[in-house]
Amino acid sequence: MAVSSKVRLYVDHPLGAGQSLPLAREQAHYLFNVMRLGPGDRIAVFNGRDEEWLAEVAKAGKRGGVLLCVSQMRPLQMPPDLWLLFAPIKKARTDFIVEKATEMGARRILPVQTDFTNAERIRRDRLQAHAIEAAEQCGGTFVPEVADLAPLDRVLAGWDAARGLWWADEGFAGMNRGADVPAAQDGAAASGVRGAPGAVLIGPEGGFSPDEQARLRALPFVAPVSLGPRILRADTAAVAALTRWQIACGDWT
Repeated sequence: MAVSSKVRLYVDHPLGAGQSLPLAREQAHYLFNVMRLGPGDRIAVFNGRDEEWLAEVAKAGKRGGVLLCVSQMRPLQMPPDLWLLFAPIKKARTDFIVEKATEMGARRILPVQTDFTNAERIRRDRLQAHAIEAAEQCGGTFVPEVADLAPLDRVLAGWDAARGLWWADEGFAGMNRGADVPAAQDGAAASGVRGAPGAVLIGPEGGFSPDEQARLRALPFVAPVSLGPRILRADTAAVAALTRWQIACGDWT
């Protein structure tokens, strides 16, 4: 009987002692054809709601199979209450943003339509699958929800002001932080308290329109933040902003 510590599988089923877990065709293919597991082998399973469990392969087939929960391995580890708002970009780079947001501890991922967004639609189910794969690979026990694409104006109109929003403002690029950027405008001190709900907003490749910039600056729950002296690509900016928030307000110590 082998235990594969390298294989973790997300399952959309309750977990508990003796619980049987039917496998979808894609999951069976991965476990039995790609990873070469068979009856009696053991892997880690999680569902994003319960603890992580050790499960044993009870049945293995070409089109399906069954796992059996054996024992609890780890408790559910919830990430900070951090949301990522981003304007979708090219397919592979949007996939990258979702994967890295999951790895870095975002609790919810919200694609937003802005004036300069160059992607009019997304495949939410495909992006959710990328989030699941990222959680499987990074050791996370929680999978963030990927929301449907929504206009930024609508998202801001329904915003809970108790959730501070860090806006990655390209206008700070090239400035001397010490001399030119007012501390209250830089966001790190102006908003964000460790343990409080928060969010970061990343714009499209063309940046935010003047109207969007004016609206963001007028909202009391929005804090513009600098991501350094250089203008970053949207996917790089997402990683940088999430890193900065996690260090200042999240679970990175």
